[in-house]
Amino acid sequence: MKNHQDFRYLMTAKNEKIFNETGKRQKFFIRTYGCQMNSRDSEKMTALLLQIGYEKAETSEEADFILFNTCCVRESAEDKVFGHISRLKNEKIKRPNLIIGICGCMTQQSEIAKKFEEKYSYVNLVFGTSNRQRLPEFIWQTIETGKPVINITEDEGLPEIEDVPVTVRDYPHKAGVNIMFGCDNFCAYCIVPHVRGREKSRPSEDIINEIKSLAKDGVKEIMILGQNVNSYGKGLLEETTFPKLLRKISEIDGIKRIRFMTSHPKDFSDELISVIKDLKNVCKHVHLPLQSGSTKVLTDMNRKYTKEKYQTLVKKIQTEIPEIALTTDIIVGYPGETEEDFIDTLEVVKTTGFSGAFTFIYSKRSGTPAAKRKDLVPKKEVNHRFDRLTETLYPIMESINENKVGKVFKVMVEEENKGRLDDHTLVHFTSDKSFNPGDIINVEITSAKTFYVTGKTIAPKEIH
Repeated sequence: MKNHQDFRYLMTAKNEKIFNETGKRQKFFIRTYGCQMNSRDSEKMTALLLQIGYEKAETSEEADFILFNTCCVRESAEDKVFGHISRLKNEKIKRPNLIIGICGCMTQQSEIAKKFEEKYSYVNLVFGTSNRQRLPEFIWQTIETGKPVINITEDEGLPEIEDVPVTVRDYPHKAGVNIMFGCDNFCAYCIVPHVRGREKSRPSEDIINEIKSLAKDGVKEIMILGQNVNSYGKGLLEETTFPKLLRKISEIDGIKRIRFMTSHPKDFSDELISVIKDLKNVCKHVHLPLQSGSTKVLTDMNRKYTKEKYQTLVKKIQTEIPEIALTTDIIVGYPGETEEDFIDTLEVVKTTGFSGAFTFIYSKRSGTPAAKRKDLVPKKEVNHRFDRLTETLYPIMESINENKVGKVFKVMVEEENKGRLDDHTLVHFTSDKSFNPGDIINVEITSAKTFYVTGKTIAPKEIH
């Protein structure tokens, strides 16, 4: 029986044969939806495809293999995928050898996988979230048999694709690193635990070695990824915690900034607060999802904290780390949400001072407890509340940015005339010099908007 490596060899040989016969490389194109973990998964699959002889295409039109890495957190994300897939039907007729693949959270739902099988027969590959390392095998099978491959089985253990080094990144100076997979929290509205599986932590040695390798490759900023990084370490033979892991990462030469997401408020520890406070290269930014400011709604959501506990945690973080930037997630229109519940949410927004927020209208996800609820909030009321939320939130965000005007900050360059502060604020700057991604420069902030600030570079001797 062939293993994953055998199929990598087979696909490499096949692609080399095509190249020798035609003088052209087979090309692939990946379209990614959803969170940063999905982006990181796409980077890993890109590395795997490059490893077996494919070449990255700039557009889907020139690709021989098109792969959609999907998200299912909201219905709108699924609708976009179905729309793109439908538009490829004619392209498949024109190019019968075109391989179309769908993977990720959306396909991990059995009813969605079945829908692709029954209504989108021109799709060649449908696979899930935990068997991405079998991509060469799936491509091989569909080429050899001429039949679609549908496989959403959950492989045991950690994905072997973690061993594949990423050689192509959107930004050469920064990279995401998964420290764990899955989620054990089972929030009532969330499909993620059902499609990503239960929590599995990677051994700290593997994580450290990966980041050391990235640092040697020029990476200066690391984004630590996990559905709930605070619970890292559970199930491992070694005795470790997320704060202990951060301390190890902070000691790696070349890593100038360390970010992480996402943190669950229910187990945000004092030890973690101390690490953020004490370590210079751990960014002073915490993404702390609120979801709702109503204790009643939070209980319905199975969030395992109250409004008061959230506010107490925020006060403790802000007291210990005054320069901290807090961002959040908020859901509007959760089933059963009353006007009083929504006002509670507005109150927390006003008192906390979020510098940014992902705001969502509740989206029903089949298979979750919330999907069974009948006490839905009328659409018109939900839209009205959403508008009121942003009307409350945006002036606060702009005010926080305005407080930066006239001050000088360290900015890590991302691209020409664009970078980010330690607290993740986006900066557009002017300069008479050119810089490389990853350079850290001094920028004096000259103006502020809701979602970004502008400034000009200054030499160190100009700082007063």
